[in-house]
Amino acid sequence: MDVAQLFDRYFLEYSSYYIRERAIPHIGDGLKPVQRRILHALHRMDDGKFHKVANVVGQTMQFHPHGDQSIFGALVNLANKGLLIDRQGNFGNINTGDAAAAARYIECRLSPLANAVLFNPDTTEYIDSYDGRSQEPVVLPAKLPLLLAQGAEGIAVGMATKILPHNLVELWNAQIRYLQGKTFEVFPDFATGGLIDVAAYDDGNGKILVRADVERQPDRLLIRSVPFGVTSEQLIASIERAAREKKVRINKISDYTAEAVELELELPPGVNPEFVVDSLYAFTDCETSISAHFLVIDNEQMPKRLSASEALRYATDRLVSLLREELQLAAGLVQERIRAKTIERVFIEEGIYKTIEELGTTAQIAGAVRSGLKPFCGEVNDAEMERLLRIPIRRISLFDRNRFDDELRALEEERADIERQLADIKQVAVRFIERLKRKFGKEYRRRTRIESFAATEKREVAQRELSMRFDKRSGYIGHTLSEGDTLFKLSAYDPVVLIRQDGSYVVAEAPAKLHAGRDMLYCAIADPEVILSIVYTDPFGVTFIKRCKLGTYALNRTYSIVPEYCWIGGLTCDNEQTIHLNYVPQARMRKKQETFTIADYPVRSIRAGGIQLSSKEIADCRLE
Repeated sequence: MDVAQLFDRYFLEYSSYYIRERAIPHIGDGLKPVQRRILHALHRMDDGKFHKVANVVGQTMQFHPHGDQSIFGALVNLANKGLLIDRQGNFGNINTGDAAAAARYIECRLSPLANAVLFNPDTTEYIDSYDGRSQEPVVLPAKLPLLLAQGAEGIAVGMATKILPHNLVELWNAQIRYLQGKTFEVFPDFATGGLIDVAAYDDGNGKILVRADVERQPDRLLIRSVPFGVTSEQLIASIERAAREKKVRINKISDYTAEAVELELELPPGVNPEFVVDSLYAFTDCETSISAHFLVIDNEQMPKRLSASEALRYATDRLVSLLREELQLAAGLVQERIRAKTIERVFIEEGIYKTIEELGTTAQIAGAVRSGLKPFCGEVNDAEMERLLRIPIRRISLFDRNRFDDELRALEEERADIERQLADIKQVAVRFIERLKRKFGKEYRRRTRIESFAATEKREVAQRELSMRFDKRSGYIGHTLSEGDTLFKLSAYDPVVLIRQDGSYVVAEAPAKLHAGRDMLYCAIADPEVILSIVYTDPFGVTFIKRCKLGTYALNRTYSIVPEYCWIGGLTCDNEQTIHLNYVPQARMRKKQETFTIADYPVRSIRAGGIQLSSKEIADCRLE
């Protein structure tokens, strides 16, 4: 095997390991391996009391081979999601971005919700840990749509996932609707609050717009939430930067953030708060967009792209499967108890215990018991035999048939109830979810408001305070020129179109200084809806009119609005104007001039040719 083959082999092995073992969550329980190992360690340690995080990290290292810092970071992140781990001490602040205290100073334990929905050794598959000294779960038997409730983010080799968190109560409601055969829809919900627009959200994929919730007052603005993924420190920095660049008009920022975000923006006198809010959304981190990409590891240990609905349906089907498995295990245990009771009654009532009193060897005793029970109970295994022979003589002497029958009837009723539940397993799942809602639902109210709003265009709210000037002597245009004629006002985000006499044109983003040439014919803020009416003459002396819009364009690229080697005689944006052509006098010429109405000619694509006006040689062209 050559070096290239070795590289390909080991790189593939490494990338596969990284994808499965570190970066991408599993569809079964919605957890990454390090998260699953932390929860497994906490379950083994669970005594209802808080544990030092440093101790939890140490216990987790039995299963996780990547070091204490990676475990600590994952534990803090998992705890701050507010679902599975109860915290005590400083675990940082997701609003401000403050880091957690050292692991030796903070404590944690499993939350009541985690204990209720995550663990059952009887339905969990275990494998050896990395060093073979312990065992860890392949996936936890999670009876909760954790993948959607917590969200996940990870970058692997050649792929990435970004699953947005959702509201737990809404997920439970959606699960119930699915079990009832109804349609459902779920949307993200962020612990940081704020506003979201889900118009471009595609069921777990696509984009959402996120905004801080800004409270308007006559002389100030109050910000009490930050967009998801943005800290208050980042938000303040973006506002200060926009204020320095005079994109946002404020006097002062006061930060009163503690556990909750509270920023106060003092406004200058006479400034409209609505305009400032629009500027905040356009030029600061008060508005951001988030791209979601729903990628998981499936049961075949392969990466798979899903939708949020598919993930919720899978989680619900798995809940049903786990509840069925638990009921089947319970039914088996009840059946074992019924058989044990039955065997014990026969052993006593039929006097089998008396037949073994005179027997000397173990083999003789076992043979007598087996033969005595066989007509009534069939073959008896060794465990059942051992249990019979351990019955105290006092219990035999105090045997009460009526009490025994009552116990058997109770067990039969329990078995029948389990069978009824198995026959209606979906309703069992619905009742299970309803119990979770009643017990935990009050803790998980929606924090993010869903509203409809378009992304704020910077160009729309930017103040046009810059002066576009044209210096005829040098042929330059720009908003940094100190000399020349002022053409118009613009903002730093306004694109400018420049058209020259030869028909060449360019669109530039608010040029500071751009050589236009002395033959500049037209300069204005580029508006794709403005109709340009152009009169031009080709090399053969034929005069045309062309009416068009700018359409799409690339910045700082030179285009031609008329055919090559043509000369523009006039250009206007006024559709009410007329064209006056004066012709060069010729012998026997009847019409020395003609007038044309611009509005009589159609608007075509910018790439289309013009419409002929005249083939006569023109002396001059006037637009009035």
